[in-house]
Amino acid sequence: MEKEKEKVRNLVIRSIAFSHNGHIPPKYSCEGENCNPPVEISDIPPETRSLALIMEDPDAPRGIFVHWLLWNLAPHYSIAEKTNQGISGTNGFGNIGYGGPCPPSGTHRYFFRVYALDITLDLESGADKDSLLAAMKEHVIAKGEVMGLYSKKNKSNL
Repeated sequence: MEKEKEKVRNLVIRSIAFSHNGHIPPKYSCEGENCNPPVEISDIPPETRSLALIMEDPDAPRGIFVHWLLWNLAPHYSIAEKTNQGISGTNGFGNIGYGGPCPPSGTHRYFFRVYALDITLDLESGADKDSLLAAMKEHVIAKGEVMGLYSKKNKSNL
């Protein structure tokens, strides 16, 4: 997936909604508005043609669970809260777009990984993670991540 000829640079990824290794507010989960949090991106290389984002939970009972796939985002420095920028893929819930944290038990980790690409991707809306990774192969020029934690507050209703 990464450029082999040259070193993949680092993007700086953060969110004003939560700190790295901090707790994601319920607003962005299945217990709240289930909307995407804001994501800020810096150190984007000037040759970037598009950005891609993969949000996933590696602590899900059946293995890695995909919560959000985006690609062909303009190389801007932020993804605003409650937006549907770029092209969206199918998440683990079977829906296109964002699906917030909703762990069945315990505290789970949610990784927001952003990739700077040297192309725009020829990939249809609704594609899955494997298709996105295949399309990105050898086009990643920079990447970064921020990780947030979430555990359900209202276990009796869900």
